[in-house]
Parts: sequence; structure tokens; C-alpha cells
Amino acid sequence: MITDFFQYEFLTRALIAGVLLGILAPVVGQFLVVRRFSLLADTLSHVSLLGVALAVFFKLPIFFGALGSSILGGLGMEFLRRSGKVMSESILALFLSGSLASALVLLAISDGVSINLLSYLFGSITTVTNTDLMILSLLLFVTCIFIFLGYRKLFLLALDEDLARVSGVSVDKYNVLFILLASAVVAGSITIVGALLIGALMIVPVLAAMQWRRSFLTTLLLSIVIAEGSVLAGFFVSYRLDLPSGATIVLFSLIEFLVSYLGNRKN
Repeated sequence: MITDFFQYEFLTRALIAGVLLGILAPVVGQFLVVRRFSLLADTLSHVSLLGVALAVFFKLPIFFGALGSSILGGLGMEFLRRSGKVMSESILALFLSGSLASALVLLAISDGVSINLLSYLFGSITTVTNTDLMILSLLLFVTCIFIFLGYRKLFLLALDEDLARVSGVSVDKYNVLFILLASAVVAGSITIVGALLIGALMIVPVLAAMQWRRSFLTTLLLSIVIAEGSVLAGFFVSYRLDLPSGATIVLFSLIEFLVSYLGNRKN
């Protein structure tokens, strides 16, 4: 079984992609969870789905369609949130339903797009290309640099925007930069676990790690370990049992959350 992954190139690419995503997803997800923006990941994934539909419809590169729609949607949500005229939860619901409805309308007026689009709903890690690996590697590099250089400011921003502003953090700038980063991660991951499941991979490992009540940095590292465990276990099991890879990975994440919750229940 193990030798199969070195014998077939597509399995090797899939394994590398899973490892990269296992780092990317929880790193971005932790800042979303602490800021109580967990649904932002799901919303961005639905917005990126509209970009996928548009890219297929106009025969454009899928990644750039998903990235463009995610960035525009994320910036639009941040603009409405900053205006204070619409509640944050309502903004997420507005963009989530609006983008999904737009994608469905696009499906209705174009034959053939639906077949291509459905493959991006649930993803398939075994269809990862070398281009996908390059994109994920670049995203991981940019994310690590961004977190390393701005860790203190991002930490303050995650705890409280007012505290960060008083401490001299350019809140608006870092909010925009983080949205751009989250949008890029969602767009780069959509082919692997799918638009309907990427949000879970970004959030569930973080929730599992938070059950152990450790420091922010320790929780971040633990969430990466949990995510990697679910990705690798889900990948091997889905391959052996011919199951959907994205769904299997998320199910293992949920199992790890349940184990963490029950294992640390006394605390």
C-alpha cells in the first residue's frame, strides 16, 4: 500500500498537496475562529464557486476565476462590515446565498458547465496537478512570511480590534491583507477538498486544538498536527475504500474534534 504512493505520480502529488493544505488551512483558520469569523471560510468558498462557474463559462483558468471572485467578495464583506450598517452575520448570509444563487443561474443558462462545476463542490485530491502544487507551495510560503512578520499585530487583532488600534496596529490594512490571504487559500484549495468542505478543514482542526486550552501559539501548532493527521488518514482511507477524499478528510477532522472534546472534558 505504501509503495503505491511512490509508484504512481498522481498519488505522490496528492500526498504532497494534502500535507501543504494541512498546514495552510488551520493557520488561516485559527485567526478566523478566534475573531469569531468561522463562517467567513464557508462564505468565501461559496463565492469562489461562482468564480469557478464564470471561469468555466468564459474558458478562463479556474484558479484565477476562484481567486478573483473570492477577493472581490471578501473586500465587499469587509466594506459592509466596516460601514456598520449591516450586522456581520447578515453580511455573510448575504454573500453566501447571493453567490450560490448566481452560480445556479449560470448553470441553468449553460449546458456542460454543471458537469465541470460539480467536481469543484466536493473536490478530488487525486486530480491535483503540478500547477496546483506550485500554487499551494507559493501560498504556504507567503502565509508563513505574513504570519512571521506580523504575528504580534495579527495576535492583537484577533483578540480585539480596539486593543490592536490603541496599540498602534493599522487595523484596516491588516484586515484587508488577511482577507486577501484567506481568499487565496480558499481558491487554491477548492480543487482538493471542494467548495463545500474547505471551510470545515480550516475550522474543525482549530476547534479540536482549542479543546486542550493551551496558548495561542501552541494551539496553532496543535491544530496543524490535527489537520495533518486528518488529511493523511482521510487520504489513505479514501484511496483504499474508494471514498470521496474531501469528505473522508473532513470526517476524520470531526472524529479528532470529538476525541479532543471528550478527552479534555474535565477541564
